[in-house]
Amino acid sequence: MTDVPASTSQWDAADYARIGGFVPELGQAALDLLAPRSGEHILDVGCGDGTLTLKIKQAGADVVGIDNSLSMVASAKAKGLDARLMDAADLKFGEAFDAAFSNATLHWVLAKERAARAIWFALKPGGRFAGEMGGEGNLARLREALDNELVLRGFGPPTYASNWYPTPEEFIAVYEQAGFKDIDARLIERPTELAHGVAAWVLTFRAGWLDRAGVPHEERQPIADAVADTVGSTIADYVRLRFIMRKP
Repeated sequence: MTDVPASTSQWDAADYARIGGFVPELGQAALDLLAPRSGEHILDVGCGDGTLTLKIKQAGADVVGIDNSLSMVASAKAKGLDARLMDAADLKFGEAFDAAFSNATLHWVLAKERAARAIWFALKPGGRFAGEMGGEGNLARLREALDNELVLRGFGPPTYASNWYPTPEEFIAVYEQAGFKDIDARLIERPTELAHGVAAWVLTFRAGWLDRAGVPHEERQPIADAVADTVGSTIADYVRLRFIMRKP
């Protein structure tokens, strides 16, 4: 039986900043939902290079960012942030935070029940958790094009490592089980222009997927180019799940 990884992501901070800068830019709506206040202690789950973490700090909050990518943590630290190398499913905080935030992270975390419970334990009673992740139907067209190309070239897509793109009902069930209350979760369709094109997106956002499919590095660019040709557009079919909840 294949071991299921805790997370399906793999990141290079410099590459992500160049290709994926639109992700934190579009995370502002989720940050507005969090509404960080001066003096609060806030946990940023999957802080990445710290772009949104810095905005939380600038709001006057005391913020700790965690990420499972050493490259991302180093980039966040370079911004003067308290960033720590840690997986969302293995948080080691006990009722330390007034609020938690997460943008574009939870769909990479396959140990979703453990992550939900770990975030619950990290919050003080009455603490809130707000954020955004990929939801049902997210990137369906791009993912199908990539997997079809992998099959054509003799690679089996690593379906055991697929992302978690839940319906609101599926998401709510996991977080209710963890102990959260008053959960508001809704899908938002957000077609997004990929300024650097589909091929660059494949190489950056599906590096871990290509690793698990066993694709040699020299074959990745041709695959990415073929996916771009198949899609025939630079619009990514993003569907986000935006949420807010509280710990009783």
